[in-house]
Amino acid sequence: MPQTHRPTNPAAEEILGGYFPVLDHGFVSLVDYMGSDEDVERAARVSYGYGTRKKSATRGLVRYLRRHRHTTPSEMVEFKFHCAMPMFVARQWIRHRTASVNEYSGRYSLMPLLFYTPDRGDFAHQSASNKQGREAGAADAALHDEAVARWGRGRKEAAETYEWLLGEDVAREIARIDLPLSTYTQWYWKIDLHNLLHFLTLRVDPHAQWEIRAFAEVMAGIVKRVAPLSYEAWVDYDLTGHPMSRGELMALSTLLEPRGEAGVGVKAGVDALDDEALREMGLSPREIREFSAKLTAPPAPDFELDLDRMRPAEEVGREMSAAVPDLES
Repeated sequence: MPQTHRPTNPAAEEILGGYFPVLDHGFVSLVDYMGSDEDVERAARVSYGYGTRKKSATRGLVRYLRRHRHTTPSEMVEFKFHCAMPMFVARQWIRHRTASVNEYSGRYSLMPLLFYTPDRGDFAHQSASNKQGREAGAADAALHDEAVARWGRGRKEAAETYEWLLGEDVAREIARIDLPLSTYTQWYWKIDLHNLLHFLTLRVDPHAQWEIRAFAEVMAGIVKRVAPLSYEAWVDYDLTGHPMSRGELMALSTLLEPRGEAGVGVKAGVDALDDEALREMGLSPREIREFSAKLTAPPAPDFELDLDRMRPAEEVGREMSAAVPDLES
């Protein structure tokens, strides 16, 4: 097999084509990638000579670009994923319109009859403060058991109806129409690094639905292997960093005194930032709460992949094929 002349990353090559399980029947696989941190630098400098720069120089430029929102160079790095997820997760996912997508089609392919069931710990009541979220604690175990039983009855009927319609030679595009949103679908999803990091910023956030967060966290671990310096800058500047509004900067200026290149000094005590003073600077009660949260340094998450969980494509393919209805039986 001829040796490639394109830049590769050994950490990425180690997981290429491997399948990482997500939820009960889902997965994420890096099918292919193009480029790494060095390609971000080369695009920014419009230079040549791959591998001639020091890693520290590449890191400095990658961090500068992300810090100052110069995103075009990171569009030169691309990822191609193979993913399987419940349909309701796919409908959230597809809102990110900056990727190329080819989804499994139930019009000419038989749907694997795999359905997502939340674990007991992820089954919760509606949040009282967030209309699109769930409470942090799990609901009563008996309620979860009853929900699973009801879901099971509905899914069994939907699956039997689907198989019956197929057996009667009804068109597949019609037979599929009553399969529930918990049914798993698949797609190939190709996206550049800039837009992938935007996707991850939104989808690993605690406010995102837990199910799509589970997929995003695996993908973040993949980014860490393909472009580790870009991953590091994303964590520092986007994921755990926060932009400041004019009012928030005004508030900070009451505490800190610029000292040129020597740094800053303390100008006033923190009690100068009471709620009344912040309101006078134009901050609403919600903005005050958010500003207070920004002043607390968050921990940096580590989306390291567990290679012990990586599965070969052939094994995943056999499981998916086994879930497809057998029209000959």
